[in-house]
Amino acid sequence: MKTKEELIDELINLSFAEDIGDGDHTTLSTIPAEAMGKQHLLVKEEGILAGVEIARRVFEKFDPSLKMSVFISDGAHVKPGDIAFVVEGPVRSLLQTERLMLNIMQRMSGIATVTAKYQALLDGLDCKVLDTRKTTPGMRILEKEAVHIGGGHNHRIGLFDMILIKDNHVDFAGGIAKAVKSAKDYCAAKGKDLKIEVEVRNTDEIRQAIEAGVDRIMLDNFTPERTCEAVKLIRSLAPGVEIESSGGITFDTLRAYGEAGVDFISVGALTHSVKGLDLSFKAC
Repeated sequence: MKTKEELIDELINLSFAEDIGDGDHTTLSTIPAEAMGKQHLLVKEEGILAGVEIARRVFEKFDPSLKMSVFISDGAHVKPGDIAFVVEGPVRSLLQTERLMLNIMQRMSGIATVTAKYQALLDGLDCKVLDTRKTTPGMRILEKEAVHIGGGHNHRIGLFDMILIKDNHVDFAGGIAKAVKSAKDYCAAKGKDLKIEVEVRNTDEIRQAIEAGVDRIMLDNFTPERTCEAVKLIRSLAPGVEIESSGGITFDTLRAYGEAGVDFISVGALTHSVKGLDLSFKAC
């Protein structure tokens, strides 16, 4: 399996390939090869900055001679007018790396900003906001890193680092008991130590999941009121089982789910429909 660093390098390579192709002919035709310059990252909107270290990798990978001076690090609260960093070096390199760096940083900063707002709604509660697999294809590692930078928590990176038995798995497998038993047998045969989570739709399925011995129960599309009842039942029957709420949870309803006593709330909106933070990379 590829490492996080390898996946990021592949993303950067692919991004340069699709953007530059056989050459940035505008830059090559207008900027002398020997021209040197300096640009700074200007913050134009309030939020949480994310992607600074990935930007460094973009610059280093394209042209190691580029020198980056960082003034504001990942996770910092920023406001319009702030200068996050300055990059010096060949003007051609600055211009050819500009768009990829901005695309990544605007996306990551937007995600971090939204995540921070969601997590802040749960202040005072022992409940964590989780991301989902509803990410931009190829950018999952970066988007989940942005969630972490914003104060949220990662659910699972992909299909390989946790067993999540959802409604379709349950229906195709012939029920929760059969699905969980098969999952446990599979892990034992493969020598894998993976947590098992089951998505449930009603009280009967909650009881089945507990009897099957799962690590976490996901309450799918429960109302806050039903969630309170479900939490009481799970805590009374299996105090050590983690509880997650998921499905249709909005910024306005998040606090109610947290107050119901769940351990986690997964929110697809952290990554699937977020607006990028307004940043620009200007000559200075």
